[in-house]
Amino acid sequence: MIGCFVGIDVSRSRLDIAVRPTGRVWSVTNDEVGIAALVAELTALRPELIVLEATGGMQSHVVAAAGAVGLPIVVINPRQARDFARATGRLAKTDALDAAVLAHFAEAIRPTPRPLPDETAQQLAALVGRRRQLVEMRTAEGNRLHGTAPNLRPRIERHIAWLDQELETINQDLETMIQGSPLWRAKEDLLRSVPGVGPTVARTLVAELPELGHLNRKEIAALVGVAPLNRDSGTLRGRRAIWGGRASVRLVLYMAALVASRRNPVIKAFYDRLLAAGKTPKVALVACMRKLLTILNTMLNHGTSWDPARVSAA
Repeated sequence: MIGCFVGIDVSRSRLDIAVRPTGRVWSVTNDEVGIAALVAELTALRPELIVLEATGGMQSHVVAAAGAVGLPIVVINPRQARDFARATGRLAKTDALDAAVLAHFAEAIRPTPRPLPDETAQQLAALVGRRRQLVEMRTAEGNRLHGTAPNLRPRIERHIAWLDQELETINQDLETMIQGSPLWRAKEDLLRSVPGVGPTVARTLVAELPELGHLNRKEIAALVGVAPLNRDSGTLRGRRAIWGGRASVRLVLYMAALVASRRNPVIKAFYDRLLAAGKTPKVALVACMRKLLTILNTMLNHGTSWDPARVSAA
């Protein structure tokens, strides 16, 4: 059935599938057997587009299986699906209804499928994500240590020591993976040539923003979520603000821009000029994030290292 649209609602144990325009709904188990049966069914359907939500990694197996046979599949932000459901009057929520909403989203919005990362790239992204979790836990335990009862301090200290060891191990694993790939090593070297971009920032960009260097400046800014969005209506002219995008990438980009606003001559001059023009420090820093991202995107696009003279002239 050429021209149909498929929505898949993912849970830990089950996949609910809906097809438009036929309205067919069914479910399979979220395991190897169920996914294999689903991929065979979808291959026979030859859908124009398949849409599912990001669900904390639970969708990765079905996405990989569908992508491996060339099915057009897109993973969207859950917020997009919720907003679309409200806009179309779908207030009730069940797994089957969620699948139907995703199928309707695929038919109405038709998001563009992007190339799926290969297995090695997925492993790198998983390592970067796990490192971020460990850092968050380490920070939380460090904060708890100062106000906890004396009899509990040794337990927290043991946990902190274990987290430190895990961080050291995962940093070594990241270094091994990056150095084992000539392409990733070249990307990291280019990114780290920019003052303000350290190993954590570079590896996060390599792992979680593979589109860097392949999109134009507006597209990459919108993808990350540092493009200012208008809030105008009639005669009202609201303040523009950034919204959406990839939060994990935006977080490391913020830290990079913060350092660059002090130590990178190009970003520092740009930051100081914005402050002199009356911009608040927060607004100026967001603009620095966007400028830094644009610079990194151009560098990877052309395969050139950091050159402040060339960047200043651009």
